[in-house]
Parts: sequence; C-alpha cells; structure tokens
Amino acid sequence: MGDRLELGTRGEDLAAAHLERAGMLVVARNWRCRHGELDVVARDGPTLVFCEVKTRRGLGFGGPLAAITPAKQARLRRLASAYLAAEGHHRGPVRFDAVGILWHPDGRVEVEHVRGIT
Repeated sequence: MGDRLELGTRGEDLAAAHLERAGMLVVARNWRCRHGELDVVARDGPTLVFCEVKTRRGLGFGGPLAAITPAKQARLRRLASAYLAAEGHHRGPVRFDAVGILWHPDGRVEVEHVRGIT
C-alpha cells in the first residue's frame, strides 16, 4: 500500500462500508470546517453518529484506537458542534464512535468498531 493518505482513505472506505453493513446510513464523509475534519457522520436509527476512523499498518505505536486520546475526543465534540450548527440542528440523540482499521503486512484487515467513545 502506498502513502499515508492512501492508507487513510482506504481505511475510511472500509469503515464506512462496515457502518453500512451494521445498518447505519452514512450521511457525510470528510466533512470539513475551519476547526478540522469529521471522518464519517452516520445515522443509526434516530441517532446521529460522529465517527473517528484510525488506520494503521502495524502495532508498533499501539493499536489504531490508541490514537484516539482525550484531546482527540474533545476535538471530535467541537467538530460535531460545528457540524450541527452548519448543517441544521439535529433533535435526536448523538453518539461518538470510533473505527480502528489494522492493515496487516499479509493483506489481512481487522476492523474494530467501538460505540460511545466519549
């Protein structure tokens, strides 16, 4: 696999497909504002889900989800607020999820979805 950008894009593609197989509807990908970017926004029934995706090639720096620190979670909450302000207020519940993609050297891929990270 090529560079980090390609790895990240392929990981986000896999994460979006995983969420859709789980019955969610992806409503936005790579939504940007001046504060940063939301990887995936999806609907899980009445719940609007803001999903952070982390993709890694190995475990040298820990698993993919280890990169979702408290600071990253706070940033995700700020981005979700910006999304809601820009796209119209959602009246139902919201949730913050994470999807970790681990791409092994032999081509195997592990997908881990954690609901309610923050």
